[in-house]
Amino acid sequence: MRPQFDYGDRVRVVRNVRNDGTYPGMATGDLLVRRGSVGFVRQIGTFLQDQIIYEVHFLDDERVVGCREEELIDAEQSWVPSRYESREYVTAALTLAHQGKVLVPAGGRGQILKVWRDEEKGVSYDVIFHDMTLRVPERGLNPLEEGVAK
Repeated sequence: MRPQFDYGDRVRVVRNVRNDGTYPGMATGDLLVRRGSVGFVRQIGTFLQDQIIYEVHFLDDERVVGCREEELIDAEQSWVPSRYESREYVTAALTLAHQGKVLVPAGGRGQILKVWRDEEKGVSYDVIFHDMTLRVPERGLNPLEEGVAK
């Protein structure tokens, strides 16, 4: 198991990092670092002997946060910002159909499973609607309204 990044490397976090209860002075679930933020690797360690954890200093946020390798990319690598993130709830902005068959009516609720960033095509998401997963472009989704049951 070799680390992808080294001490001093400039990295970008690709998803929001929230407090898992180990960050002092903040409640569990509070946002620590917003996706797209850039920081520098300060230390490298492991968790349960099978996960590489990087201690990253995010200068703009004045925070030092532990990040898993899959949460980071090289800061020089292209970055396409997204409106939503994995595990967020959304609604279909329009009727989603395949070969004339309606799969999800407009307003149907779903949950983001994965974010796909493509410089040319833009952002799309794997979204689970009930028991089916669909790849939906960002323009095809709306945020779930506040106060609506998930």
